[in-house]
Amino acid sequence: MSTKPLPLTTELYAYLVAHGSAPDEIARDLAEETRAALPAEAGMRVAPEHVAVLTFLARLVGVRQAVAVGACTWLPALAIARGLADGGRLACFDTFEGDTGMARRHWARAGVEERIDLLTGPVADRLRELPRERYLDFAFLGADAAENAVHWDELVPRMCPGGVITVDRTLRAGRVLAPRDADDRAVAAFNDEVVADARVEVVMLPIADGVTLARVR
Repeated sequence: MSTKPLPLTTELYAYLVAHGSAPDEIARDLAEETRAALPAEAGMRVAPEHVAVLTFLARLVGVRQAVAVGACTWLPALAIARGLADGGRLACFDTFEGDTGMARRHWARAGVEERIDLLTGPVADRLRELPRERYLDFAFLGADAAENAVHWDELVPRMCPGGVITVDRTLRAGRVLAPRDADDRAVAAFNDEVVADARVEVVMLPIADGVTLARVR
């Protein structure tokens, strides 16, 4: 017998966010500026409770080498960088090739700019340039749905045993049960691939639009 989560009303969601570590002024400012600069990417943004989870996990794992992948990863990059162990580094990959000054300004305010390498361009190609050994402790996937499987295949062989991968928006507002478009179908297929991957152990959490956590064996 299982107990499913409570229906998450607007009021209950506000309570949930209020009873976790709240985004500070820097994170709020970066989120607001990103929203204003990239309004077309509203659906790609990471929820505040997931931002807190990223910092929490990075600290819990003791991350020294991390990767963040996908559009609008600037706020997740801030969250992960804040949780890095002393001397830790984060490679942040994004297809966005415009002005990155906004992200860098807020990273500098938080004192983490020197920990982050921001790499733009075709993400899969840039990932293939990474060292081909198991050296990564943590990875965040928040790219376009159709790219998750490609990025997963590049990253898993580079993850240390015990390394953690977190994937954003894996429920597609529930449409993984009845996909309506190509992105829904891509996420549903990716979820099936991940749970069948013997290299990892997996949990899926009903955070925001669904977050999958995978621990590499």
